Amino acid sequence: MIKRCGWAEGDPLMEAYHDKEWGTPLYDDNKIFEFLCLESFQAGLSWRTILHKRENFKKAFSEFNPAKVTRFGKKDFNRLMKDAGIVRNRLKIEAAINNAERFLEVKKEFGTFSKYMWSFVGAPAHGVSVSWARDLKKRGFKFLGPTTLYAHMQATGMVDDHALGCFRRA
Repeated sequence: MIKRCGWAEGDPLMEAYHDKEWGTPLYDDNKIFEFLCLESFQAGLSWRTILHKRENFKKAFSEFNPAKVTRFGKKDFNRLMKDAGIVRNRLKIEAAINNAERFLEVKKEFGTFSKYMWSFVGAPAHGVSVSWARDLKKRGFKFLGPTTLYAHMQATGMVDDHALGCFRRA
């Protein structure tokens, strides 16, 4: 029997996510944008809820292509607010659209968002999430505080928080 992190046990989708994605270093900008969006929608909810809506989010947010999301207007916003397949929270939807534009600004400045994101690694992880959240806020990002960013860091392999004994732990 495979030993994995306890939070992933008992749900095939959670197990697959844990086994194939969570904690794997991520450098693809579109996937990073996807994770930032999903994690901001998770605030106050369980990851299980978001993961089970992930495919709906992908369709609703143009496969998490930030260039397409920046072009979302009032019609798109209204469509998202009526979409029962996603989390219909006005502030989180507004943040996702706003963050797409901010994401592209960072990408333009650094060449890739990945390069910017990974530049924060090195200090103790919780300190990184605080300083990174502060920097993102200065850049105009929304719904990406230290707790959400720490979850992002775990998901994208910036830190290895697999449980002791988990087959994925480095």
